[in-house]
Amino acid sequence: MPRSEVVAGSENEQDEVLDLSILELQSRIQNFLGEYLSERSRETVGTYRRSLNEFERWFVKRSVHCRFRSSDIEAYKKYLMFEKGLHEVSVSTYLTAVRRLCQYLVDVGLLGENPARSVKGNRRPTSHSRKALTRTEVEVLLGSLPDETEIDLRDRAMIYLMLYGGMSEIEIVRADMQDLDQTLLGWYLRVQGKGHTAKDQQVPIDLPVINAIRLYLDARQRIRPEDPLFVSHGHRSDGQRLNTRSVRSRINHHLTVAGVKRPGISPHSLTHTAALIWLNDGMSVEDVRRRMRHGTLDTTMIYFKQQGSLSSSE
Repeated sequence: MPRSEVVAGSENEQDEVLDLSILELQSRIQNFLGEYLSERSRETVGTYRRSLNEFERWFVKRSVHCRFRSSDIEAYKKYLMFEKGLHEVSVSTYLTAVRRLCQYLVDVGLLGENPARSVKGNRRPTSHSRKALTRTEVEVLLGSLPDETEIDLRDRAMIYLMLYGGMSEIEIVRADMQDLDQTLLGWYLRVQGKGHTAKDQQVPIDLPVINAIRLYLDARQRIRPEDPLFVSHGHRSDGQRLNTRSVRSRINHHLTVAGVKRPGISPHSLTHTAALIWLNDGMSVEDVRRRMRHGTLDTTMIYFKQQGSLSSSE
């Protein structure tokens, strides 16, 4: 059974510690994932699972037994930074998982307070590692897109959704026909964003985007409301929902053919470019935040500081 006790801290403070065997830790992690994250998406739970796998490995190999003190969590952070050599964003992700696990241990009464709360993650980056396309590159990309086959029209519609709708690969993959909705205010697409368990967000679909989608849908036959919005048109997989790997592969293909593929440019760069297009066209930061479905204004401000890069030739 796990055992809690209070010991003297290094600065004459009283620190509560928790002794767990590796089997007890694994059991607590399973309960945390199943109970504490029960309303989170499968992708979010998977991210926590992978992050806590590393914590388990460190827990086993650590020469000084982890007893869930602040000093233990700090030691884990140093392990991630210096032994594993992880990027600062990854370190923050791993620490967030441990911080939430510790809060779970507090909530179930095994710890009096969260020892990871005082261990801060690395500073959030002030710029994106992925670059955005310039206006010239956007024009070149769109001008290079063929429109002869179903695949051509599908890829064109997906690119328009990313460039002018700010949609991500996973949102495109999850989209169904019945998620498209026309109101008095225009067209919308209901989406299930990253970390969400339901399609509870709406993406405004501007006229150029809905026109690209219509051209693609007109080329398809026998479409039902429950069908995926974007499907494969291969011989063996015709009609099946695309996966993110296929979307990424197709977008990379068009970036390469257009000659705009360069270091830092990836399919997700199209989504980044959407925010810069809106900002450069005069949309307010708050409106861009809503359209990009950012949780905080801080994320949108990263784009605001980069908005001049849309006209750059670099």
